[in-house]
Amino acid sequence: MAAVTRRDFGKAAGLAGLGAAAPALLAGCSSGESARSAQAAAAAQAAATRSWRVTGTALAGLGSFDATMKSFMQARNIPSGQLAVVRKGKLVLSRGYTWSSSTAFTTQPTSPFRLASLSKPVTATAVLRLVQDGKLKLTDRAATLLGLSTAADPRLKDVTVLRLLQHLGGWDRDISPDPMFRDAVIAKALGIPLPVKQANIMKYTSAHKLDHAPGTKYAYSNYGFMLLGRIIERVTGQSYASYVQKAVLTPRAIKRMKLGHTLSKASGEVHYYSGYTGPTVFDNTGTKVAYPYGAFNLENMDAHGGWLGTAMDLTRFAGIYDGGTSVLTAASIKRAFAKPETGINSSGWYYGCGWMVRPVTGGTGMNTWHDGSLAGTSTLLVRRNDGLAWAALFDQRQEGSAPSYSDIDPALHKAANAVKTWPTGDLTSKYF
Repeated sequence: MAAVTRRDFGKAAGLAGLGAAAPALLAGCSSGESARSAQAAAAAQAAATRSWRVTGTALAGLGSFDATMKSFMQARNIPSGQLAVVRKGKLVLSRGYTWSSSTAFTTQPTSPFRLASLSKPVTATAVLRLVQDGKLKLTDRAATLLGLSTAADPRLKDVTVLRLLQHLGGWDRDISPDPMFRDAVIAKALGIPLPVKQANIMKYTSAHKLDHAPGTKYAYSNYGFMLLGRIIERVTGQSYASYVQKAVLTPRAIKRMKLGHTLSKASGEVHYYSGYTGPTVFDNTGTKVAYPYGAFNLENMDAHGGWLGTAMDLTRFAGIYDGGTSVLTAASIKRAFAKPETGINSSGWYYGCGWMVRPVTGGTGMNTWHDGSLAGTSTLLVRRNDGLAWAALFDQRQEGSAPSYSDIDPALHKAANAVKTWPTGDLTSKYF
């Protein structure tokens, strides 16, 4: 199941000058034309029993967004979706979408979703706030801050806070499997029972060599962001969640976001769907479970993939990077979007501090984004240089031969470009 548990942020989708990184394509459960035909027939039969339901509010003239979400979700049989759109700081659309044969649950604009790796910009913002407040330096060393052993690889001493933020720490899941999804291996190596703790993951990973010298190669690292969560705790003396709530979310009146749980649901939280199963990582029984509900440990992923929230919470959060809030100064925002020591990649973008960044042709600004993917979850947050921002959340991700989920990125850009006249109203006060 390695293809299920390892994500690929390194390959950007192809909308010129915009783009978002594509969620990983999973190994199919079946192959061959007959299997694909049977799959298509089953999907068509299931779709015939489904009904389309829309909740929430959209201001006038934004029908292209509803139409885009409908066609995208119906083509993939996605039960629950959510979209929020902001223009120049004003919330103009906040919707929940349901494509389901069951009437037991209807997605609301306030329904919590797992945010997966959209947790990373949140963590990066908290780190930048600590730097801004003089409580942490970007040049501080992770091993020193956290007491990590460097005996297995002295190069670990060169992993700085900035390199963690920019995925330049030297861990490469295309070479060494992502330790955040290696629970059983870690437990066996350390001679401990499941579930493993974050401290166990750190001990195990520090006992192995890095895949690259720190600062030399971009390699997306969930583990590196988990370390940032522990650094936040070490520096503040608070839990990771408490500090993020206090320093990042509360100043923006974001009250719905909270850390998620693997085996229990928050009030109103959507259900997550996956065709895959795996052994539970919460005990040593080897019991097979639905992948989103126990085949990985969401609690250990807090700082890199553990948050719950809504699409409009994310667009509200993204407004921090427009400036003018009490969270980050203009200098901190500039630091977030600065080029890393490895420069711009061959696809024309780079990873800043918690954001993917694409300079816009002509030097008029930049587009910034992040996406997320776990079994049962697919998410996208986009900030455009023209003052538009949106977030789209789904309770499935691409599996097998299903259509690509990365298509939502160009589709939403197209929907935005189709708007003839943008409304002047603001739905913010309705939800915040």
